[in-house]
Amino acid sequence: MTDRTPRRVALISGGNRGLGLAIARRLTEHGLHVVIGTRDELSGRDAVEALSKEGHDVRSHQLDVTDPASVARAVADVANSAGRLDVLVNNAAVAIDRGQPAAGPDFEKVRVTLDANLIGAWRLSAAAVPEMRKNGYGRIVNITSHLGSLSNMGAGNVAYRVSKAALNALTGILAAELEGSGILVNAVSPGRMDTRMAYGETDRSAADGADTPVWLATLPDDGPTGGLFHERAPLPW
Repeated sequence: MTDRTPRRVALISGGNRGLGLAIARRLTEHGLHVVIGTRDELSGRDAVEALSKEGHDVRSHQLDVTDPASVARAVADVANSAGRLDVLVNNAAVAIDRGQPAAGPDFEKVRVTLDANLIGAWRLSAAAVPEMRKNGYGRIVNITSHLGSLSNMGAGNVAYRVSKAALNALTGILAAELEGSGILVNAVSPGRMDTRMAYGETDRSAADGADTPVWLATLPDDGPTGGLFHERAPLPW
């Protein structure tokens, strides 16, 4: 960004730990002002304190993506206080149905998973788009998973798989709908990272997993949109 370019503002859901925290750290290094969204205000304050000690300019805001009022309040507060909202990273998610079969699921777990992983990201995107339209610029990055790829679909984790496959579909729909608006929408599968959701099956750190999400969050205006990425390499839907 040049001196004449306004400082971009990013909101990251589930930004207080793991991948979200790693993305927050990296985006500040790219010159963005970052707001960490977290359900628990204390966790948000702790994350801000930790990053501030490293010299990163961040703040936090209470954000529960399953609560429409919380989403509306967070987006409005960020846009009003910062004067704009440019980047949204839909990172908040749950993985609570390991091994659950599709033929005999716990539908309460299905409901909770879809509400957080799909509806939550959808709700937050819908709230953020009008703010992005005001400046003709936006970057929406949806954190997905290889488990949601139709070409890699298999048994187990059914609610999580369905939620991420649907998130991939939403990514393509939003990207097509927003074409020409200056708002680019993409999804990224960061791989099996060393986070709480990985059940110990990891092959890379959250810091490594942040590479592609940060790249997508800072794309130039002629960057891709509607794509599903993994380590900067396009994947089939």
